[in-house]
Amino acid sequence: MDESLLHFQWRYQHYTLNGLSTTKGDTVEVIDPGLYNTDSGPDFSNAKVRIGDTLWVGNVEMHIKSSDWFTHNHQTDNAYNNVILHVVVEHDRTAVTSKGTEVQTLVIPYPNKLVHSHENLIKSTEWIPCASKIGVVDSLLINSTIDRMQVERLENKSKRVAELVSQCNGSWEEAFYRDLCRSFGLKSNALPFQLLAQSLPQKVLAKHKNSAFQLEALLFGQSGLLDKAKNDSYVISLKQEYTYLKNKFSLTPIEPSLWKFMRLRPASFPTIRIALLAMLAHKSSGLFSQLMEVKNIDNVIKFFAVEASDYWTNHYVFGEESISKKKRLGEETIRLITINTIIPFMYSYGRSRAKADLEANALTILQQMPPENNTIVRNFGALGIKALSAFDSQALVHLKTFYCETRKCIYCPIGVSILRKQL
Repeated sequence: MDESLLHFQWRYQHYTLNGLSTTKGDTVEVIDPGLYNTDSGPDFSNAKVRIGDTLWVGNVEMHIKSSDWFTHNHQTDNAYNNVILHVVVEHDRTAVTSKGTEVQTLVIPYPNKLVHSHENLIKSTEWIPCASKIGVVDSLLINSTIDRMQVERLENKSKRVAELVSQCNGSWEEAFYRDLCRSFGLKSNALPFQLLAQSLPQKVLAKHKNSAFQLEALLFGQSGLLDKAKNDSYVISLKQEYTYLKNKFSLTPIEPSLWKFMRLRPASFPTIRIALLAMLAHKSSGLFSQLMEVKNIDNVIKFFAVEASDYWTNHYVFGEESISKKKRLGEETIRLITINTIIPFMYSYGRSRAKADLEANALTILQQMPPENNTIVRNFGALGIKALSAFDSQALVHLKTFYCETRKCIYCPIGVSILRKQL
């Protein structure tokens, strides 16, 4: 028996509404099942239940067996002292609070019909469990689900941002710098870029922001890529400068073998990305504060419109000349950096500072960007759910990753709608 299906049954009141009574024979009328709680504590809060002639307002806890109350040690947990009703399938022991007060018990039947419908859904071998059924779901519900998924995604990312800020001793600027570096590496080189930023604090870069050459020396030196670079006059100069700066700041470079070049387009080589990061640090001041104030995606693209230093015009790696071409960040890369770092930080910073305008602006910028073109977005499109912006595509990625792949259909509004139609 699955307790989560009891939660579903109670939440949507899929049980006989007439003739309910406690184990002591008092009539029960469910006026409001309460708010579902996915964190620690009772399963539902602020429920309204009339027991006999008395209206009770408080928490509701649910178990398969009433003795599970004691198995989970709720009898010693003060958080369960305000439980007004214990809802179970089998009653084998009366629950008591830490104060010794008995909790009234309601026995409801296990939802066998729901079990059958739920199993058919989660055992589906389709791309998503409801692929063949989603066509009957109201479009307004699908749109509201997309809105909810995007907010959930940003909330999840905000937790990651908060952890990073904490690791940086409360410095939003340092945390943003580290995450921006990680985003510069995209998927292939996210880890070495992250380690590079950790090994080279922003305050060290800031001391040399007026010199693009010194910034390159610091970043390339700390990356470890200078160690095995083919020597030419520029490489020799960088090595000399880095040796001085390394000793000055007591720096330790990261392991160069972490960097990946294979199966990357030359424009995405970590050498080019590091050179562009150096130029961004050189051309911009107050990266965090400036990017928290941008109002639209066009401003972001202009902000990142920097060119790598002259050496990289005819190089992709050290010591090997190539066809002359200015090296810049492409707009698609800038949009990915925006999605992965700027938007989460803007939303999280707005939340932490009670600046609703920043939270709203983060959502607005997502809506201004075109949708991502990936397998998830294309497959949802084939089912008739079209992503019109990055707001939509990010929401669909979240839906697929955290609900469809984990078969959490009873927590998904779309899955709930399908299940309810079958009851």
